Parts: sequence; C-alpha cells; structure tokens
Amino acid sequence: MANPWLKKNPFMSMWLSAANGVAGSWRGQATAQAKRQVKAAISEAISPPAPKAKPKRRG
Repeated sequence: MANPWLKKNPFMSMWLSAANGVAGSWRGQATAQAKRQVKAAISEAISPPAPKAKPKRRG
C-alpha cells in the first residue's frame, strides 16, 4: 500500500510557495533595516559632534 503522505498535493505546494515568498520578503526587509541601523551607528560614532549654536544677542 502506498503512503498517502507522499502523494502530490497542489494546495500544499501553493501554500508553501506563498509562505516561502512572504518569509523571503520579510527576511530581506529585516536585513536591509539592520544594515541601515549599523551604517547609522557607525557614521554617528565616527563623525565629530555638531557644534552648539550660540544664542543670538538682542540689541
């Protein structure tokens, strides 16, 4: 007797394909956000602090 779990199931195939696409999209967005945060942290650590603005004198 053939194992019924090994039969082809087009609905499961479509569902897994869609889930894989969503996971890939999420992974790409998460990776891009992490790279942006690392780049911002590095540039903040390297750049000198901005000079404080002096208050304007009234006169």
